[in-house]
Amino acid sequence: MTRDKRLIRGARTAASALLTLFLGVFAGMYPGADAAQAAAPASTAAAHTATPSNVQHACGAVGEGQARCLALVRTDVHGGRGVRGRAAKAAGLSASDQTLPDGYGPADLRSAYNLPSTGGQDQTIALVDAYDDASAEADLAVYRATYGLPACTTDNGCFRKVDQRGAADPLPPQEAELGWGTEVALDLDMASAACPQCHILLVEADNETDSNLAASVDTAVALGATEVSNSYGVTESHRSLGFAKDYTHPGVAIVASSGDFGYTVPTEPAVYPSVVSVGGTSLTRAATSRGWQESAWSNANSGCSAWFDKPSWQQDEDCPGRTVADVSADADPDTPLAIYDTSSPRRGGGGWGESGGTSASAPFVAGVIALAGNPSAFPDASRLYSATAASGLNDVVGGSNGNCAGDYLCTAVPGYDAPTGNGTPNGLSAF
Repeated sequence: MTRDKRLIRGARTAASALLTLFLGVFAGMYPGADAAQAAAPASTAAAHTATPSNVQHACGAVGEGQARCLALVRTDVHGGRGVRGRAAKAAGLSASDQTLPDGYGPADLRSAYNLPSTGGQDQTIALVDAYDDASAEADLAVYRATYGLPACTTDNGCFRKVDQRGAADPLPPQEAELGWGTEVALDLDMASAACPQCHILLVEADNETDSNLAASVDTAVALGATEVSNSYGVTESHRSLGFAKDYTHPGVAIVASSGDFGYTVPTEPAVYPSVVSVGGTSLTRAATSRGWQESAWSNANSGCSAWFDKPSWQQDEDCPGRTVADVSADADPDTPLAIYDTSSPRRGGGGWGESGGTSASAPFVAGVIALAGNPSAFPDASRLYSATAASGLNDVVGGSNGNCAGDYLCTAVPGYDAPTGNGTPNGLSAF
């Protein structure tokens, strides 16, 4: 590198550090991704694509010390209730019910990411959410039956639901707005799509406070989870330091959504160095040997931490702290995932719908790790940065989630970039 280029890069790094520190402090004073986003200059965090009018955040804005679930829901899709596809045909239901729901299903995702349909029988994926979703197990049964996945129920020992202390009763109350119920449905369906033979543990925190969600992660690990997925975010601040230990469990892969607000201040738990941070892509079919193509999703979070040092295994040069994200998968509600959710009355009574957000990509990647059966290799994300991992990842090139003059912090470039990390799964060798 020439002296001039080193000077330019050094100046840009210093500016990035100062800006991120300012935004991090601002976020600590006025928490929530929406507030931090509104405060950011147009040249940084605020310049990403707005959420489309036909897409709704399942959970609303939150206050200090509260996490926002990151599920996005298409409001223009109402697919009805009940089993579809082969299950409907076997039951003698109408021809319309015999058609699979719109949105990508498990077979599509297996094809896109070159995944086997079996494996993970000895793995337990924990999904940490807030409040109770009373319809969780019943909705999961419809999703799995529709796509021909093996049943995962309390009775057969595959499914378990507990509160943040590990008790099956009493469970937390349902949230008034029911946004977290949609999050639960998306988490369950995406973990099932990635690893149909894995066991599933749903841990429901008493509410959306960062302390209760952190405690729920500890409970999941204590109950034997091998992977723990967290589809929520709290804008990083001084408070984040106090919960890092709850997301540090060597031997267990801890995975978290990067967020759905573009190039901005990172969120916890995705920003923790012990966590695999999962960004988002737009996934479409293509006339290529893979049959698919991907670009950075315009709303996937990326950012440079002002509170956590750069891990030794992360070598990008324009961020002096921890960079988010590490890896990615489809999260674009315009290239949506099919979900089944009857918890929310806001979508025509619920049932089949289409969803997205990094709330989809995180549990899916947790399922990929479980499918590979090697969670102890993920005390952090370092495995995904190794030279041998490259052949097991699809490098995502193209697309942006903000304005950073084409820099990798908000633009999908060859090799590592912040919106998509090191790429998306291409088989299991990287995992």
